[in-house]
Amino acid sequence: MHSCVLLCAILLPVAAALLLRFFKQNNGRAVHLYIGAATVLTSVLVWGLILRCPEDSFRLITFTDSLTLMLRFDALGRFFAGIVATLWPLTVVYAFEYMKEDARAKTFFTFFTLAYGVTLGICMAGNLFTMYCFYEFLTLTTVPLVMHLQTKAAIRAARTYFAVSLGGAAFAFASMIFLLANGADGSFALGGLLESYPYAKPYITKIFYCLGFFGFGVKAALFPMDGWLPKASVAPTPVTALLHAVAVVKSGAFAIFRLTYYCYGTELVKGTWAQNVVMAFAVFTILYGSSRALKDGHWKRRLAWSTVGNLSYILFGAAMMTKAGFAAGLLHMAFHAEIKMLAFFCAGAVLHQTGREYVRDLDGLGKYMPLSFACFTVAALALIGIPPLSGFVSKWYLLTAAADSENILAYVGAGILLVSALLTAIYMLTTVRRAWFPGKNTEASGLSGTREANLKMTVPMLLLALGILLTGVFSQPILQAIERIVGLR
Repeated sequence: MHSCVLLCAILLPVAAALLLRFFKQNNGRAVHLYIGAATVLTSVLVWGLILRCPEDSFRLITFTDSLTLMLRFDALGRFFAGIVATLWPLTVVYAFEYMKEDARAKTFFTFFTLAYGVTLGICMAGNLFTMYCFYEFLTLTTVPLVMHLQTKAAIRAARTYFAVSLGGAAFAFASMIFLLANGADGSFALGGLLESYPYAKPYITKIFYCLGFFGFGVKAALFPMDGWLPKASVAPTPVTALLHAVAVVKSGAFAIFRLTYYCYGTELVKGTWAQNVVMAFAVFTILYGSSRALKDGHWKRRLAWSTVGNLSYILFGAAMMTKAGFAAGLLHMAFHAEIKMLAFFCAGAVLHQTGREYVRDLDGLGKYMPLSFACFTVAALALIGIPPLSGFVSKWYLLTAAADSENILAYVGAGILLVSALLTAIYMLTTVRRAWFPGKNTEASGLSGTREANLKMTVPMLLLALGILLTGVFSQPILQAIERIVGLR
């Protein structure tokens, strides 16, 4: 399969989104069939590329010798693309039911499908310049999704998201220019690019590495640029599921893996103050996000703060700058995606059926929506790290990687992971307890006639719950694939 097909995989959802504007119908069966077909075809094509596409480069546009738009599907890109291509169709099916009464559904699906193509562009970028361009396009395509409801809160959230994303883009841009100015062409190579280009002084290199880490860390909700993510929970649930599970936040983590292991290289940063700085912020964000989740009574915002903490699990793995840390971070990136998407789907189903947004209002709802809360219980146990679910596996490998890292700060981080697991148990199981065991005389009122959401919403939830169990029990093939990516095999 020729590498130019990579461009087709990116352009297919983009073209489908643009052509949707010519539909006279705003919503309904025709729109759903069209978007569903485009999404499934894209995912099938991506998986075909994952299995068969060579790692040859495909140049799109050459501006200068060091500024080239180039596609290349290496092992890390395939891994991220596999997550995206698997979870996106589930979200689209869920969105068909969730958005069926929305007067602006066509606009929603336009930007939603555009974001799919742009996210795939990040996966398939062959160099830092190309990834940076798609990374910025992702901001432009997701801002309208955050402000979709057009309420004051949604508009404020979109402005905050856009402002912090621009600030992060400036930091990331400075880091990219530093690499290009020091002789690296920006092409990704495991081990880094700067070892052969020792033009800059070491401390300058470390400063620009930190700028890049924090710049890309904005989308990964690294403290202190984390506040935009809980605010963005005002968006429709299909958007928050993707924002918090796949497209935006995981793109930030993916970019940090690229920057650390494929651009700067760990040998230039490991054991220095720069590593200590980025790891310290990641460790603090784990504790901070978990603590804020415990405090927040709004269900979706609680899950958003939980995402803040769990994203820094991934960044903590990246900041260890070891192959084991790299592998553990990638494993948690995959498993957290399915767990958090399921949790948001369950919260969205309850909101869609009852209009209830706060944890205090969930008393007794498990009796009326047993399937939704059974799936949420699976997500809660997985997020805590209960075996044999997938969350236990990724957290276990993060802890073992920290123990083997010979870094005192990593040992502290391992302790924070355990504290975070305790906090996660409290804020997730509190929700579960209220739904299933409300206590005497505390059952929710006004719920007569409340029923489970329809199949378009429940089937994706069931598939994700099953996936969490299966990827936990049969995690070895996934781990072996990751070990090949990072060079452990």
